[in-house]
Amino acid sequence: MSGRHEGAEPEHVEFAGAVYGSLLAASVIVGSTVEGGPPSSAELTTLLICTGVVFWITHVYAQVVSRGYPAKPLAWGNLRAVAKDEWPLAQASIPPAVAAAFASGLGGSDAVAAWTALGVAVASQVAWAVTAAVKTHSSRGVVVVSGVVNLVLGLIVVALKAVIAPH
Repeated sequence: MSGRHEGAEPEHVEFAGAVYGSLLAASVIVGSTVEGGPPSSAELTTLLICTGVVFWITHVYAQVVSRGYPAKPLAWGNLRAVAKDEWPLAQASIPPAVAAAFASGLGGSDAVAAWTALGVAVASQVAWAVTAAVKTHSSRGVVVVSGVVNLVLGLIVVALKAVIAPH
């Protein structure tokens, strides 16, 4: 999933990881609602951050293995480069986690915190997809399609929360 290639510019940002991480965060929010209701905002925040980090570590491992390690020596510089490339996947869990904590801090219920976090996760997913299309100099049509497709994917996750776990 990494976008780093030979000769890539130093300012490279891994948009795929950020889009994927945002959808992952939305899925975690939906999946964390149990029969008794949503988790507390502290539990949800912890779950979001920890899941993001675990998936980041998994993606770093997958990239390192797919690049031929451990068949050839692993240099720390290469490992750091892969970890940096994949970091947006983990970072994507931060805005919804902060939103959950903020909503709770303002006196919102755990359900309000979960819905707020879900809204932020979906909005982030759309924003990352549109940003990726713009940064790669895509046509307006591709930018719009990127936003719409990611909005639809996010709304599918929202619909699952509304239908399966409405708390």
